[in-house]
Amino acid sequence: MKKTETKARAGEGVSDAPAGEVKSALQGFLSEFKGFQDDVKSRLQQQEERLTMLDRKSHMPGRPVLSTAIDHEAPHKKAFTAYLRSGDDDGLRGLVLEGKALNTQVNAEGGFLVDPQTSDRIRGVLKSTSSLRSIANVVSVEATSFDVLVDHTDLGSGWATETGSPAETGTPQIDRISIPLHELSAMPKASQRLLDDSAFDVEGWLAERIADRFSRAEAQAFVNGNGVDKPRGFLAHGAVANGVWAWGSLGYVPTGAAGDFASTNASDAIIDLVYALNAEYRANASFVMNSKTAGAVRKMKDADGRFLWSDGLAAGEPARLMGYPVLVAEDMPDIGNDAYAIAFGDFHNGYTIAERPDMRVLRDPFSAKPHVLFYASKRVGGDVSDFAAIKLLKFAVS
Repeated sequence: MKKTETKARAGEGVSDAPAGEVKSALQGFLSEFKGFQDDVKSRLQQQEERLTMLDRKSHMPGRPVLSTAIDHEAPHKKAFTAYLRSGDDDGLRGLVLEGKALNTQVNAEGGFLVDPQTSDRIRGVLKSTSSLRSIANVVSVEATSFDVLVDHTDLGSGWATETGSPAETGTPQIDRISIPLHELSAMPKASQRLLDDSAFDVEGWLAERIADRFSRAEAQAFVNGNGVDKPRGFLAHGAVANGVWAWGSLGYVPTGAAGDFASTNASDAIIDLVYALNAEYRANASFVMNSKTAGAVRKMKDADGRFLWSDGLAAGEPARLMGYPVLVAEDMPDIGNDAYAIAFGDFHNGYTIAERPDMRVLRDPFSAKPHVLFYASKRVGGDVSDFAAIKLLKFAVS
């Protein structure tokens, strides 16, 4: 009996040992698996929190972008402002703009180059003013003059037969027009106290003053300039009756009355002026006159009682006379005896303005104390480049 129980217990101990090991191993595996699950859940939770944070940031208003590219003009702008306010030219001496390869040290020639942004602002104002610049051909040159080559004759041609000998045709003649550049200057002044005020836009003020002086001087020269130390205006050239017109002068059409339009059919003179211009130029032609003349012309009607003049339909669009734009230039002469008060032509082909792209300014704190003078200068020239492209209306009998 005792032997049997002993054997049974011995067998029971043998069978329990492997089961305990399996159970212990299983518990260890479950514990490690749970730790793995917890780690995975923790990582997933962290990832979700990151995604949530990024999503919130994408919907939150951020600070405005200060700059998306390198501003090559910023050093020159700061240095130029310091020069205008206090005369400190250390930042300008030897400064080179990498973007435009522009050396600003031209003090030996009188001053420093104007800040590019200010220079562009001045050019923009000049172009938008009521001067010939807005309709003429404007070119930038680096030399002291600009030459225009004009072929004002036609290349000869003829009909040829199969067996006949071709006849010699005419050779075109090339004419050269040289437009010298002259120095245009302005000298605005401001008090040093005003320049010391950090809230004062010194560059904007300078651009406005320079543009105002330049625009008035240019407008007068492009119309009436005699060509001596200034551009030569188109009215400075001789004028002849259009029927006997020749290169080197401008053709004119008379109104039929001394110092006025004809008493009957006054609008006929405008029509005659338009068709005195060749068709190749009429497509891009404009009228040029001053305000007094425009006031008289806009009262005219055709044979059917319709006004020849029509105002622009959109803002900034020029008025039109017989369908052609009108430039109101106050430097044109008033209506008077033998006056050429109205011009009509393709001024883009007929008149060329040549200018140097650089503009410079010299600061003078001594000559007008307690004010500071700013001597600004640029080089510009202008002259007629195609005498066939412009016609004049003469207020005379013939």
